[in-house]
Formats: sequence, C-alpha cells, structure tokens
Amino acid sequence: MTRRLAPTGFAAPDRATATEFWVVRHGESTWNVDGRYQGQTDVPLSPIGVLQASSLAERLTAQPFSAVYTSDLTRAAQTAQIVAERLHGAPPVQTDVGLREIDVGELAGLTIHEIRARHAEYLQALVTEPWSTRRPGGESMEDLYARSGDAFTRIQARHPGQRVLVFTHGGVVRVAVGLALGGVPANAWARLSVSNTSVTRVLLGAGSGMLLGFNDDAHLESLLEATEADDVLGQAP
Repeated sequence: MTRRLAPTGFAAPDRATATEFWVVRHGESTWNVDGRYQGQTDVPLSPIGVLQASSLAERLTAQPFSAVYTSDLTRAAQTAQIVAERLHGAPPVQTDVGLREIDVGELAGLTIHEIRARHAEYLQALVTEPWSTRRPGGESMEDLYARSGDAFTRIQARHPGQRVLVFTHGGVVRVAVGLALGGVPANAWARLSVSNTSVTRVLLGAGSGMLLGFNDDAHLESLLEATEADDVLGQAP
C-alpha cells in the first residue's frame, strides 16, 4: 500500500506511533508585569495570569489527554494545576525539569533597559549569532534546544499514538515548533511571539514532525492582557 504524502510532498508522522503535543506557555507572572527577565528564577503568576489560566481551563474543560506534564517552575506548574483539574479524568500533573525556561544567568531580574546598560556586548552578539550566543552565565538557544528537545523525546517515547498536554515557557514553545519543522532559521526565533497561556500543537514522531497550530490564544479575547515578550527576546514586555 502506498503511504499518503502530506501536501508538501513529505510523509506526515504516523499517528499510530507519533505523539500529539498541546504545548502551553504559562500565564502572566509577576515579573512579566514588571518587565523583568525571569529565566529559571521561580516567580508566581500575577492575578491576570490566574485569570488567563482559568480561561484556558474553561476552554479545555472535559478534553481528554493521556498525560499532563509541566516545568517545575511555579508559573508553569500553577498554570498546569488550574487547567488539569478541569480536564477529563483530572489527570495528575507530572514534572519534568527539562521543560524549564532558558537559563538567562546574570540577566535574571533585570529589565531590558538595565540589560542594555550593563550587557551591550551580549546584545550585539545576540544580533549576530542569535542561535549560539549564551546569556551571560546562562544558556543559548542551542543549549535550550538540546535540553528541552531531550524532554520532548522522552515524553514522546512514553506516549506513542497519544495526545499530551505540556505546560512550559516561551523558549520551550519555540523548541517544540523547531522540532515539528525540522529546525527554525536563526533569525526567525525572535519572530515567533508566544502569548501567555497560548496553545501550540505539534505532532512529533521518530525523526519526523508537523506543526498543527501556533500561538492559539482565542480564550483570552475577553481579557485585557496577553503578554508576548519573554526571556528569549531582546525586547521589553
């Protein structure tokens, strides 16, 4: 039997063995409000972030997922708990530290204005080499891609042919997109704006992938805030 090809001419991942990921960026945090880079600093959701998570929970009420995973950072785990209790069967939330945000090192707690004043050389290097430039004392996008890519691989191996919900961070959402597309051009990373509590859907198989949907935040239409900036971008929220 001839295998059906996707419109692009490439074979789509086999849904019998691939995993469909619904990847969610956490709700707005208190440092998102202040315009401070967070990285792996553990800060909670803001009141608006709780409302965003509740709006997503209402949208996903009774949806079936085989498993729910989250970064161990509070802003992601808190979002996950708010949503998971409304899902079909209220599945337990499992933690994977590989889903943490990029480590921004010395930039943690700083605003973009402070970063421009203290780390001008880093910002210039980021323009020239956005993929491999490490945050001072932290990670590069290349490092993040390797670390969180391993996390997606582990989860995919546990859930072939299933649908999984993942709560994480803007940088890791970009990694999921890269895995689905077989990579993302270096200068395109900053253009992948990821709103708080938006849903990005990817289908990942062994050595193959497909982007099913990106940055879907329709559930936030009645709210005033849906912050897009994060710790990967060289701009203020």
